[in-house]
Amino acid sequence: MLMRYHPHLWPAFGSPLPGTESLTHKTLRRLPDKEGVLLGTTILALKYEDGVVIGGDRRAVEGYQVGERRIEKVFSVDEYSAIAIAGIAGPCIEIAKIFQVQVEYHEKMEGTPLSLEGKANFLSTLIRSNLQAAMQGLVVIPIFAGYDLKRKEGRIFKYDLTGGRYEETEYYAIGSGGKDARATMKKLYRPDMDRDSALRVAVEALWDAADEDIATGGPDFIRGIYPTLKLITQEGTKSLKDDEVAGLFDELMEKLKGKQRG
Repeated sequence: MLMRYHPHLWPAFGSPLPGTESLTHKTLRRLPDKEGVLLGTTILALKYEDGVVIGGDRRAVEGYQVGERRIEKVFSVDEYSAIAIAGIAGPCIEIAKIFQVQVEYHEKMEGTPLSLEGKANFLSTLIRSNLQAAMQGLVVIPIFAGYDLKRKEGRIFKYDLTGGRYEETEYYAIGSGGKDARATMKKLYRPDMDRDSALRVAVEALWDAADEDIATGGPDFIRGIYPTLKLITQEGTKSLKDDEVAGLFDELMEKLKGKQRG
């Protein structure tokens, strides 16, 4: 019935129906860019030999202006997982907080931690519950990453607007600068990277996204504002301190200047 009488409301997985737009394209076209609505942008995650790196820039835009320079887009969910958010800032942060609270509530009530698979599935339900708001332009598109204690490896999950959950085996990035970040990771990513190599790839991907996309913030050396980076391993989740992130960007600047000098 929905397909027959209201085809424009039919979720499109892959190719849209003939004569219609996909839900994703229709919704993205409706993205609000009015004053007072903050839009968070590039987030990424990549696996390495000990776990996962997850990160995001710190800028939120309001139309064509910088709305916030220090917004947080990466949140720890529990000891072994974290969520990064892209989309309309308000609903994104709300869903991330609800996800944190619900995971903690479940674990206290049941007396046992949720599996990584269970947490990924629960996030699907939260995203699906936001579908009506997403169709009005209030889009929430997260990346969920964690360390699977049973498999002894890091795992990355991405989502579509309808709550569809898909696992990435190597890396992923989304947001307005996500395509640029993915292009960088495609060139530099190696499955057996160590911690430092993975962080260098993440930093270069965020730099390239900020260099090409006006809605993605790069390192702000004057104000001391740097993208957020977290490591998730068998030992738990660790946030990198600003001085370590600054050192990684300093190293990248020297590398890029060296290329310019030939």
